[in-house]
Order: sequence, then C-alpha cells, then structure tokens
Amino acid sequence: MTARIISIDREPEAALAAAVDALGQGAAIAIPTETVYGLAADATRADAINRIYETKGRPRFNPLICHMADLAMARMHARFDPVSERLAEAFWPGPLTLILPLLPESPIHDLASAGLDTVGIRVPQGFAGQLIRAFGRPLAAPSANTSGAISPTSAEHVAEDLGPKIPLILDGGASGVGVESTIVKVEADGRLRLLRPGGIAAAEIERVAGHPLERLEKAGAAIEAPGMLASHYAPDAGMRLNAAFPLEGEAYLAFGPGKVEGLEKARFTFNLSPEGDCAEAASHLFAAMKRADRSGARVIAVAPIPAQGLGEAINDRLERAAAPKPQET
Repeated sequence: MTARIISIDREPEAALAAAVDALGQGAAIAIPTETVYGLAADATRADAINRIYETKGRPRFNPLICHMADLAMARMHARFDPVSERLAEAFWPGPLTLILPLLPESPIHDLASAGLDTVGIRVPQGFAGQLIRAFGRPLAAPSANTSGAISPTSAEHVAEDLGPKIPLILDGGASGVGVESTIVKVEADGRLRLLRPGGIAAAEIERVAGHPLERLEKAGAAIEAPGMLASHYAPDAGMRLNAAFPLEGEAYLAFGPGKVEGLEKARFTFNLSPEGDCAEAASHLFAAMKRADRSGARVIAVAPIPAQGLGEAINDRLERAAAPKPQET
C-alpha cells in the first residue's frame, strides 16, 4: 500500500470527502495543521487509535492530543476551569493544548488518554478544524512520523516515513508554525504548569492567564502529555548543541547574522534564521534537521539559540533530540 496524496489547495472537496470516508472506516491518515502534520484517527474508536500507535511504533503509555472543531465541541468532552476557559478563548484555534479533566460521559477512548483521567485538547487552525467539523467527532492526532523521529512539516516528509503504512496524506503545504503546540495544565490549586513549550510563547500565556507558568524538571517527570519523553524528535545522526562552529564533516545549523568560522568544513549548512528570528527558526527547524540528517553527516551541530519566546520550544526540541535514545541506555 502506498498512500494517496491529495492537495487541499487544488482539490479541497475531494480531500475532505476522502478524509471523512477514511476516518469513518477507522483508518489513520495524515493531515496538515499549523504546527506539524498529524496522524489522525477517530478518538472514540479503540481500533482507530490502535492504528496510530501501531503505525508510529508509539508506546501506549504516551497519551495523544485530541483535536476538536471548536470550543463548543471541547466542552462536550472536558471540564474547563476559569483560567483554561480564558486561555482557550484567547488562543483557539491555534497551537495551544490544554490538559483538562475528562468528562465521564465523553466517548473519547481510554487508549487516547493512556488511561489518565485527563485529556489533552486542542482546536487547530485551517483545514484540520474544517475536517473535524465535517467528521463530527474528535480526532486523536500525534505527529505523523515514526515515534521519536523528527516531526514532519510537509506532506513529503510524511510520505518518506509513513507513506507505505497509511492510506491517505492530505497535502496542505509547509506547516506555518513548524513546532508542536504548547501544552499547559491548570492544577486544582490554580497553579499553571508548562508541560511542553511550543508554538505559543510562555510569556503570552502568562499575560492572558494572569499567573506565572511553572516549568517542569525534565528528568523523572511523569508522562502527563505528549512530547515529555526524554529522547524525542531525534535524527539518526548525533546532535551537538550550542556549537559556535562546525567540526570537520558535521552538518551545521546556524542562527542569526553573525559570521561563522569553518563553514567550509561542514558537510551541510543551513541558517535557521539569518535575521535571528526565533519564529522563523521554529518554522524551519524540523525540515532543516531532516535535510541535515540526509546529508550523511554523523553529527548535526546547532548554533546557540536564545531561550526567549519560541526559542524555548526550539531548545526543548533540540535537547530531546540530543538525549540518548532508549536503546542506547
């Protein structure tokens, strides 16, 4: 089986009809979102969710984000506290996931929440929201790649990785944000916790919530949301972070306008943002990592990137990409 690829720009009606049909049959399909491409399936069906886990090779203890058409649909599946409601109204549709108590009457299957009494919920922008509205049920949709590998930001990335395993890829062009959603949880005592930095800067969330965000200690943190595994988003090559210049034969991802010595030694070079813009760098990150990985370099060196704004999400992804893979420990 090779995935059928349909452009949502050229054939929007055919893409929507094919996606609704495939989802109705319990298939897992690749869809574009503003963050990265997602591997979507009916969040209320065990067989459909199992197809996500099997296709990705994803551990069953790693929960899935459930995507909704709008806030009204989300309220049918989860209980909102006042702060979460305010965040949803400010940032949805958009790259924010809220971890919320799952309502007992919600048909979201336990496999999607990994048996937790909470669920990660997001309302995506663009075609994905239109598809969920047409389908009429929430979609579980982690990134459309083999578990632990670099996330896909184009239909081509998905086809290279999962093309033989899934029936349909909807092509929406390059993902605009380029990193996954920010994940936030409001605790019962009102504390606001950042479980994963992402497409919305922490400062923006704090401004709307009126509370500071508590950061997690990565080591030993319980898995409460996607993207919390120590090793994640990893290329086949090794990673060397905060590298001022490349060593002989390395691939090098630069950042900013400064001159880098020794670029002629690199096997591959790419500047994530010549202007030093973290939002631009985030949109290029995963595609650049894939190109660097395909260059044949044994190590991908990455320039220092400031941790402010979306730089926090970029550094989170790079640190997890550089962490020892499970089979190496």
